[in-house]
Amino acid sequence: MSQISLRTFATRSEAEIVQGLLATAGIDSWLATDDAGGAYPFQLSDGVHLMVDERDRKAAEQIVSAAT
Repeated sequence: MSQISLRTFATRSEAEIVQGLLATAGIDSWLATDDAGGAYPFQLSDGVHLMVDERDRKAAEQIVSAAT
């Protein structure tokens, strides 16, 4: 299955909130970032990418759009 970056957030906290909304809707997602697993949350050079499977893209986009 193909993975896509659904949206990029400035902080891990923001991304985790939206990730929780997706989980509540039954959509699996994960975070991709360069912050050493949260050890350095303020040293994000490329933001936090909220990743989903391509097949969940449309449903996930609707949820994220409604929440942001």
